[in-house]
Amino acid sequence: MNDRFRVAVVGLGVGGAHADGFARLPDDFEVVVAADLDPERVRFVTEWLGCDGATTLDEVCARDDVDIVSLATPPHFHFEQVEQVLLAGKHVICEKPLVGSLAEVDALAGIERAAGRTVMPIFQYRFGRGLQKLRWLVDEGLAGACHTVNVEVSWRRRADYYAVPWRGRYDTELGGVLLSHALHAIDMVTYVAGPVTRVFARTTTRVNDIETEDTASVSMELAGGGFVTLSATLGSPEEITRHRFAFERLSAESNTAPYENHRDPWTFTGDTEADAEEIDRALGRFVPRPELYKGQFVRLAESLRAGEPPPVTLADARAALEVVTAAYASAAGGVDVALPIADDHPSYRGWR
Repeated sequence: MNDRFRVAVVGLGVGGAHADGFARLPDDFEVVVAADLDPERVRFVTEWLGCDGATTLDEVCARDDVDIVSLATPPHFHFEQVEQVLLAGKHVICEKPLVGSLAEVDALAGIERAAGRTVMPIFQYRFGRGLQKLRWLVDEGLAGACHTVNVEVSWRRRADYYAVPWRGRYDTELGGVLLSHALHAIDMVTYVAGPVTRVFARTTTRVNDIETEDTASVSMELAGGGFVTLSATLGSPEEITRHRFAFERLSAESNTAPYENHRDPWTFTGDTEADAEEIDRALGRFVPRPELYKGQFVRLAESLRAGEPPPVTLADARAALEVVTAAYASAAGGVDVALPIADDHPSYRGWR
């Protein structure tokens, strides 16, 4: 097709999953260049997809046959790289965490508007079919008020994980378990239950010899009055992720697969027999769509063609980063932190 979006994938570690997502949508995307500092990664992807190779973002931005640059580079590069791509006149996809402060998100929003291009942060967990079913039920008006959400992110990271030089350091990874590992879980909460208004958190480092936190406990209040409890650790021998939502008219519980709890199966329980019947009828009308990166990318293609905002916006990334910012501020000061965080807050320009 001649209306495919031409993509450059930059950073071929996690970016390999980006390339796979694009490759699964041949009517919408064509990967024309793959870039990485590691020549073996470049060789593998270029042979796999039949695309060109590059070693720098400068090479990618200089090309006139690239519509979208998909960034999966270490977090501390994101702000400058997103800015560079926008100023080169190309759309941007960027892995999480997007940037290291609310100030940087707001600055990117201004650059995005001026460039007339789109920035889409990566939150592929949103598009898991189990979570999509819950969002469908909420949108159908079958959930009612949210009372509580319980979230567990219990993963295991050992010393070999931190052998990668940029991990475990504030100046390069930007944060620990809350920012690099639980951010998807936080976004899943706000995506379904709405914005957070207060945060109290405790964080510590007790699993690995690193700078960043690897264990956290966070209590949140939702705009609707409900409460969220999140526990996160990188020291769990059994890895699980769990979300459990208690709404007025239904409860919803995910599976516990550590990296796929957003997918089926989820359990939905109506408060009454009539509620259960309505839930069943609504789920019968649910139309499944692609999941994960493929799911996010196909929705991006649709939005670009329609001239609409992407399926995940800078405002979405900001909402999750604001919760993390508040959590870090709370843990540092031992205080409850109210949201929104204004530009005169000490943590607005960075949680350190």
